Amino acid sequence: MPHSEKPDDQERIMERVQRHGDSIWACIKAQGVATRAPFPDPRTLRSFSLGEVAEILGVSGSYLRQLSIDGQGPTPELGTAGRRSYTLGQINQLRNYLASARPKEALKFCPRRRKGDKLQIISVIAGPASTTTSFYLAQGLALQGFRVLAIDLDSHGWLSMMFGYYSFGFPVHNASIYAAIRYDDHQESIRSVIQPTLFDGLDLVPGSAELSLFEKESSRRFRSESLRYPDASIRMVSALKDVDADYDVIVLSCGDGGFLSAGAYEAATGVLVTVRPEMPEIASMTSSLYSFTHFVSLIEKSGRPVNHDFFKYLVTRHDPRDVSQQKSIAMLRESLGDDLLTATVWESDAIRQAGDKRQSLYELSSGAVGRSSYEQAMKSLNSANAEIMDIMSDVWGRAPFYVSLASRSTTAGKASSRG
Repeated sequence: MPHSEKPDDQERIMERVQRHGDSIWACIKAQGVATRAPFPDPRTLRSFSLGEVAEILGVSGSYLRQLSIDGQGPTPELGTAGRRSYTLGQINQLRNYLASARPKEALKFCPRRRKGDKLQIISVIAGPASTTTSFYLAQGLALQGFRVLAIDLDSHGWLSMMFGYYSFGFPVHNASIYAAIRYDDHQESIRSVIQPTLFDGLDLVPGSAELSLFEKESSRRFRSESLRYPDASIRMVSALKDVDADYDVIVLSCGDGGFLSAGAYEAATGVLVTVRPEMPEIASMTSSLYSFTHFVSLIEKSGRPVNHDFFKYLVTRHDPRDVSQQKSIAMLRESLGDDLLTATVWESDAIRQAGDKRQSLYELSSGAVGRSSYEQAMKSLNSANAEIMDIMSDVWGRAPFYVSLASRSTTAGKASSRG
């Protein structure tokens, strides 16, 4: 390739690019958001209309309105025309109030773990829309009153970016779960890397490029010490024990790291596999299944049986008008039976537009992406989450009701009902 530029020209370009980077970074720091890495986007979560809150809690809007008039429960914000809205923190206060006022329905309003209920750890295997699925599952669980910890196991930090945490691909020291599973003397508790999110009751362990260091170190030990995957995966199990009492559900969003995935599989109480209903994607999914069985077999050979309460498949990016996709889903249902969730998450411009904004539909109002598309997407997302929550309820010995609640709801995110 001919060199058309002189060395001093090349140097000048490099200096200019350096100046650009320094200038932009200075502006970011001036806004007070680059205080730590991964540093958070300074956005805030919107309030929820009385109609949305009624649907989330499974009560009538008129009942909530009367509670407000009577001065019971948290005091909502009054907007134009006296319309009431609540923050998520206030929704959780309402949960506690309703659980106390209506004790027979306490589990409905406050579904957190009771004594004897084990921590639910759901590993979402890397696949089509798996990061988006982890994102919406974690937020959906938090909206229903669960205490949730989302853990990004991807060295690129895609889930973290959706939550508004950015690490720019740098291996920041002890900023991910690597801090809790590393092999050297710099190991710390997982508590040291837990970050808050916009959602009350939902925390995050960000992903970072340093996760690739764990993969390299584990690979080196695998080759030189014959410790194999079980040595790496047990570190994940041990790390999560530190926060066993703090959460109801942990969502592990797997990346492409083999050793990290092995840890996620051993730690999990349940596994979720996403699949797009197209033959090339289905073929790719089967490869992930064989990798799963390979990792688990290595762990079990070490004498540690791996038992999951459930192993489910979720169809994502489903176009219900596509005949070939319908045939693919029929084939999957014949092969997988009840392990394939009934609900599918539809291909949606609303989800895509929200993703472009680095936000979820739960964070946006319908007007931000188009009401019809918004409500349709919400219905499919909430239906999938409801099935998973009913599975969790069954594990905890509770009667399932989330699917029936979702079927009666128009949308959990619809800004409706008078305040």
